[in-house]
Amino acid sequence: MSKTVIQVNNLGKQYRLGQVGTTSIADDFKRWSYRMRGKEDPFLKIGEENDRSKKGNSDYVWVLKDINFEVKQGEVIGIIGKNGAGKSTLLKILSRTTSPTIGEYKIKGRVASLLEVGTGFHPDLTGRENVFLNGAILGMTKIEIKKNFDAIVDFSGVERYIDTPVKRYSSGMYVRLAFAVAAHLNTEILIIDEVLAVGDAEFRKKCLGKMSEVSKVGKTVLFVSHEMSAISSICSTGILLSNGRIAKQGKIDEVIDEYLNVFVQKSTSRYWNEGVRPGNEVMELISINLINEFNQSIQAVSMGQKFGVEITYELKEDGVRINPGVTVYSTSGQILCVSMPESDKIITEKKVYKAICWFPETLLNDGTFSLRINAHTFYPTKMHFDFQDIIIIEVIEKQYEERKYDYKDKVLGLIQPSLTWEIK
Repeated sequence: MSKTVIQVNNLGKQYRLGQVGTTSIADDFKRWSYRMRGKEDPFLKIGEENDRSKKGNSDYVWVLKDINFEVKQGEVIGIIGKNGAGKSTLLKILSRTTSPTIGEYKIKGRVASLLEVGTGFHPDLTGRENVFLNGAILGMTKIEIKKNFDAIVDFSGVERYIDTPVKRYSSGMYVRLAFAVAAHLNTEILIIDEVLAVGDAEFRKKCLGKMSEVSKVGKTVLFVSHEMSAISSICSTGILLSNGRIAKQGKIDEVIDEYLNVFVQKSTSRYWNEGVRPGNEVMELISINLINEFNQSIQAVSMGQKFGVEITYELKEDGVRINPGVTVYSTSGQILCVSMPESDKIITEKKVYKAICWFPETLLNDGTFSLRINAHTFYPTKMHFDFQDIIIIEVIEKQYEERKYDYKDKVLGLIQPSLTWEIK
């Protein structure tokens, strides 16, 4: 059975808004006197939850509160949540960059962390010098660093610039080298924040593969990202943070579903007033709407129901071939399908259009799906608008007894097409 390498008990982090310190010498003395007598800080009782959606009445905010979890050796755990939920603060505490206000955490093993671009790098030192410096900071010996140096440089892809001061590196090169150092050195725990977002697609793929690889040899990975596809592809378990508290923890698919269903604003229609419409001088987007076969707006789709995505836009120039597109994503970020109209259906007159992408009755299984809506022209290619997760589709399963076959449990898979069978 895997041993526990990270254990967090009743962890909390409180910040004071505004200036550092309290409002008066009397408050500072009161806090000091309580601490000297071994009593709890009196100001810990007055903090508010870190809810950014409403105005608070206190100068003290709990960025994290009542955090409890444990991580087993070799586990890859994803930490997700909206901006400001406390994800980065939690990683900073576990990386010993800052200390908790209350509670405790125990870590068994050396920790390598990558919290932001350029963490642990000195801008005036070369890439080579920073590899040795960062390795030493992480507790590696010079012999250990030399042993892994070639692999680090090869993985990072910055060999040509390894003897150049890193202040001349791009943000992507910074991250490449920093991640390579953290992943290849002999540490037991790897903590990665959202820094991989600045890397290109090829390098992100390499990083995800490396994190999956190191977990198989016993390393533990804590990974924060807003890319649900990346989280679901390498993580086995997850933690969902909301306003500084754990909203859900468990299997990664269940945690992602909770995040998308509860914390991501759902919408089956979007309308824009004139003057604030997305687009440009060529076209403007007026509305996006989920409709049924009778062209009526709907809030959810029943399995077996034909539905459409209606995109209303205004073409402001004659002779322009606009290609609207619809991409369907699963909750884990997988692309199910991409669709755009056939060329002979595209009209180029200057007027308002309603482009409807119809989905057949038997396609999507029950669950939650998101839509990316965009429009572009070819030759030359130009994107006029592009919205990710602009529409959320809830597909509701019909009653099992209405099925034509005997199987009564949920049918597996993201899609449930009606396929033709022959038994001879």
